Amino acid sequence: MTPAELSSTVLHAVRRAVDAGELDVTVPARAVVAPPGPGGCGDYATNIALQLAKPAGQPPYRVAEVLRPYLVGVDGVADVILTGPGFLNISLGGAAPAALVEEILSAGTRYGHADAPDAPDAPDAPDGSVVRLHCPHDLRAVVVADAVARVLRCQGALVRVTAEGFDREWTAALGVRVDGVGPAPVSPPVTVRPVPAPADPLPLGRDAARWALLHPAAHDRPRIGDEHLAQREGNPLFRVRYAHARSRALTRNAADLGFTAEPGPVPDAPQELLAALGDHPRVLAAAAAHRAPDRIARHLVAVADAALPFLPTVLPRGGEKPSAAHRARLALAEAAGTVLAGGLTLLGIDAPDHL
Repeated sequence: MTPAELSSTVLHAVRRAVDAGELDVTVPARAVVAPPGPGGCGDYATNIALQLAKPAGQPPYRVAEVLRPYLVGVDGVADVILTGPGFLNISLGGAAPAALVEEILSAGTRYGHADAPDAPDAPDAPDGSVVRLHCPHDLRAVVVADAVARVLRCQGALVRVTAEGFDREWTAALGVRVDGVGPAPVSPPVTVRPVPAPADPLPLGRDAARWALLHPAAHDRPRIGDEHLAQREGNPLFRVRYAHARSRALTRNAADLGFTAEPGPVPDAPQELLAALGDHPRVLAAAAAHRAPDRIARHLVAVADAALPFLPTVLPRGGEKPSAAHRARLALAEAAGTVLAGGLTLLGIDAPDHL
């Protein structure tokens, strides 16, 4: 069961409880599922009981108790444990990692995307209006606005970016674009005004410069220095791109050994990696909602750090022959590389196959 499917399962449980007369609420349009927080357990957790407590007129823990039986019996759900004030912690069956990997590989770098980007009828949110981003004549502001626009479009929004000033070299050097230059439009825009960079990032080159400007949160001052170019583990951008390049190398090496990826059970799969991959759609949605591409950058670092220790275990060793387990591990490695490539693309950063 994928995160999207689990979210639908949670909503179906709410609907069944309402139909049975155990809850008197309006079934929400969306149920958030995410890796468990501190004190949680299982594969995923949802705060749906806390969300419904007030309209139901019941304590959150009681709402969770009502919902639990409607989740436990569902195919793919192994167990549901209640923690804290009413969190539902859900453990999935053994096929969950394979289903997640299959979903990622099927969607490719569009995993986690919503409607077709910048489609004429693509909604911004409920009213389908255009998201208008406006920024000052500042390089970091333009880069952040460009990244926010990419993320919003991947979630189905129609976006227009304007700036008070724009230098042509920014397009050639960093790949940014704006749809208009001048004062803010008449309709109230979303102002993008991050803390400016303390130095010119252009000498770093496109990829390192964009990372230096996007990885820190908008309220943090970015560091502009050669550390973003360092080919070593201390550089987060290097770790992300290296993990992607290693996943692509594994695919090439496996082909030389005569086998390809095939999603399946991976008993020793790192739970941190599976959780990070499953969380990718939620991170993209949150980055769009909060206009915060830095969330994607930090998420990619988490994916890379969870993947790197796993990647050396993928290929057969010595005289070992390729097996179903190796094909499943390779599929998981390819899924990690796919998420990294997709996230880097949204940030406007190249994901090279060789590094």
